Amino acid sequence: MLKDDKSSPLESTPEEYQPYIPESELTSEFTVTSIIMGSVLGIVFGAANAYLGLKVGMTVSASIPVAVISMGILRGMLRRGTVLENNMVQTIGSAGESLAAGVIFTIPALIIWGLKPEITKIFLISLIGGWLGVAFMIPLRRFLIVKEHKSLPYPEGTACAKVLIAGDTGGVKAKRVFTGLGVGAVYKFLMGGLGLWKEHPQWNLFRGANMKIGVDAMPALLGVGFIIGPRIAAYLFAGGALGWLVFIPAITVIGRGLTEPLFPATVPISALDAHGIWTNYIRYVGAGAVSLGGVASLIKAAPTIGRSFKLGFREIIHGLSGANEVRRRTQRDLPMLVVLIGAAAAAVILAFIPQVPVKLIGAILVVIFSFFFVTVSSRIVGLIGSSSNPASGMTIATLLATSLILVAFGWRGQAGMVAALSVGAIVCVAVAIAGDTSQDLKTGFLVGATPMKQQIGEFLGVATSALVVGWTVLILHKGYGIGSAELPAPQATLMSMVVKGVMTGAIPWTFVFIGMATALFVELVGVSSLPFAVGLYLPIELSTPVIIGGLVRGFVEKRSRGEMLAEGREAGVLYGSGLIAGDALVGILLSILVWQGIRTQFATGWMGPLSDWGTLAIFGLLTMSLWWISVGRRLIRDKNS
Repeated sequence: MLKDDKSSPLESTPEEYQPYIPESELTSEFTVTSIIMGSVLGIVFGAANAYLGLKVGMTVSASIPVAVISMGILRGMLRRGTVLENNMVQTIGSAGESLAAGVIFTIPALIIWGLKPEITKIFLISLIGGWLGVAFMIPLRRFLIVKEHKSLPYPEGTACAKVLIAGDTGGVKAKRVFTGLGVGAVYKFLMGGLGLWKEHPQWNLFRGANMKIGVDAMPALLGVGFIIGPRIAAYLFAGGALGWLVFIPAITVIGRGLTEPLFPATVPISALDAHGIWTNYIRYVGAGAVSLGGVASLIKAAPTIGRSFKLGFREIIHGLSGANEVRRRTQRDLPMLVVLIGAAAAAVILAFIPQVPVKLIGAILVVIFSFFFVTVSSRIVGLIGSSSNPASGMTIATLLATSLILVAFGWRGQAGMVAALSVGAIVCVAVAIAGDTSQDLKTGFLVGATPMKQQIGEFLGVATSALVVGWTVLILHKGYGIGSAELPAPQATLMSMVVKGVMTGAIPWTFVFIGMATALFVELVGVSSLPFAVGLYLPIELSTPVIIGGLVRGFVEKRSRGEMLAEGREAGVLYGSGLIAGDALVGILLSILVWQGIRTQFATGWMGPLSDWGTLAIFGLLTMSLWWISVGRRLIRDKNS
């Protein structure tokens, strides 16, 4: 397809991508079946992830599991359904998981403060934040998804597209995906379900200095590493290595001579292990780095974002004059007018409703921070995936800035804390939904969906999930107690500390500024600071399997050429996509079993002192399977021929 001379550079890729379903082909997409199935699955996955997030501070991406379940029902049981209909189901369904993440990272802080949030408050925060996340992603789609197609892999979105296409076409591609799905599912069940080996092995390199390294031996992270490639994976790991192999040991050594606690810790540094230092200090360093990395990313993207808005305003003018352009099916977005009206309506509603007491200043801050961090979030997940999206880091930055501004305007005490947290909660939901929406739009771009219909589906998914997420949080609190050992709510606990710290004048600004200075230095040496900052914010055990997957991809690209390179890369992405799907499906199943009080982990500890090394050996076998599928078999075949 030739590029029209009059078209904007945002309306085409450097090399036009031909989706799986051509733009000229009209097929079932936005159907009653897809809406109902997507809404139900969104509610189910949202509830499961609410529990998982309150328990361990992480959620599982639902796009691929929902797509697999949808294919099983539509194609397997009902013997009907198209690839675009399945894509719509996962688009609507995955919104529930993202919405739950945004809510559980923030709203439980109110419960920790001894307050009881009303259902209407949680519903309005979820709905407004979710709709802002979708709306602000609309003008960014042509830049992030289309123009930057080759630069931003969107691992989960790409993996989901591979799963959908493989399920539609069958053959060798389907075999690779479902082989990975089976391997990932069995591996996850044996590890996380039966407890045959550890999920988080770790080693002290120098015990006296708290220099520790570990591996989250999860199939999904290995697959994500292969999909994003060695360069971004290396940036991510470099940030983690700086935090855990440099900053934490340095703080440990410096703290040996201190007998008093160093704020914000309540015990001396000598009494803290590596995770204790990370929790009390490095997370603030990471939050500062993510904030500056986000600013740098927005500045670099400003020209193209500006062109996106210019095109959007041109559409508004043409629409008002009755001169709408006829755009290709695969390039039709909701009108820019939706973005403007949505943002204005959100600000007006927030300024006057008593359930979310932020008033006019808070409403303005919600719109500003939502747009800023939606842009950052959508780009981050394009690099490293939704599972590693530092939504909590961006929320911390929002809470810091909002709390300082509200204090300057005279807001203090409980009223100021609730207002600041409400702003942060809405922004957190917007950030989480934007990350999910961008992954879904990437999937749609690859399979040939209609963006406008997907965007409507996202709005519906947000609305249906917002109706039940509040009940889920309050039921879990009644059954287990948020803030207890059963549901520690680690992210919400941190948010409550940040807001209370600023409102009472107690926040470790030194560590925040160290993080910002670190990210600035990384930018000055010519490296993108955002993935580096994300690695600095996250525990290093999350970065380790990602770099392993990235190194396998690098080995494939180094040892292969021409057709073999393309074949090996595609095989690895398909198999890695299956690993992500299998891990996520069983992860959700296990969280539901725990939620219902069904005991698992029957074989925990049977390896004894060899459990860490045994886990590493088993994860090595999983890594070898990725290498074998992607290039090993062909290398041996060519060597013997």
